[in-house]
Amino acid sequence: MICLICRQAETVDGLTSINFERGEMKLVVNSVPARVCPKCGEAYVDEKVAVRLLRAGGEMSKAGISDDVIEYNNHVTLSDSEGSLPPKVGDSSVAENAPSE
Repeated sequence: MICLICRQAETVDGLTSINFERGEMKLVVNSVPARVCPKCGEAYVDEKVAVRLLRAGGEMSKAGISDDVIEYNNHVTLSDSEGSLPPKVGDSSVAENAPSE
């Protein structure tokens, strides 16, 4: 896919970091699989990865974790069947905007 930001290069498989902030909660997830633009660095995650990330962020928020840095492969581990469902994060605005099949 051509990068939507710079429109200068074809994206390639790679890894990125994702930052979440909700109120006082801050979460950084490293080593997230993505398509990354080699020209500008913009990263694109697929739907299943995005759903897993949203769920992990919601679960950590509910658990009262305020600051954390985690690795995607070690901590964000939902099954593929769960990965295609909308996130259950208790925030209706997030659930309404979640990707669906």
